[in-house]
Amino acid sequence: MAQGIADIGHTAVQEADRPVLYGFVAEFEEPETLIAAARRMHEAGYRRIDAYTPLPVEGLSEALGQTDHIIPWIMFVGGLTGAAVGFGMIYWTTVIDYPLNIGGRPLFAWPSYIPITFELTVLLSALTGIFGMFAVNGLPAPYHPVFDAPHFEDATSHRFFLGIEATDPRFDRETTRQFMETLGAAQVSEVELRK
Repeated sequence: MAQGIADIGHTAVQEADRPVLYGFVAEFEEPETLIAAARRMHEAGYRRIDAYTPLPVEGLSEALGQTDHIIPWIMFVGGLTGAAVGFGMIYWTTVIDYPLNIGGRPLFAWPSYIPITFELTVLLSALTGIFGMFAVNGLPAPYHPVFDAPHFEDATSHRFFLGIEATDPRFDRETTRQFMETLGAAQVSEVELRK
């Protein structure tokens, strides 16, 4: 009985020590091959895919099926907020809080409000765009599991990488690996999560 319990405990420790699969990373030499591979993966139904490149690659976002709809809306809301704050601040100051009738001009002289309203619109739109981009992209991210992939340091100089996460609904360890090997990759590697 004691031996059986010891075996169960030993098996549990072995499974706890086994690394958890994050996904696969395929390495490409040319951006055109990467775009074609990303397009094929997206058409095959994979959705938790991402690309890592040393330079911007035109058409890659579309090939991955990634469209950015949230950041423009975040910036629009930030711009409207900036316009409302700028206009409201000047209105409150000149009409309600500290009204001065200088030279018979009306207190609500809205054309003079436009420069500050414009400046705050641009400022808040830009700031919400920057911070919204950081939040949506999960930045800053000092560590990512793909950093441990073989040759991944070349993603900053001359190689192109395409990754698929194991959390993708269509992910199957063998099928996905075989499919990625047909995409023209120089190498397909497993990526494991650190513990």
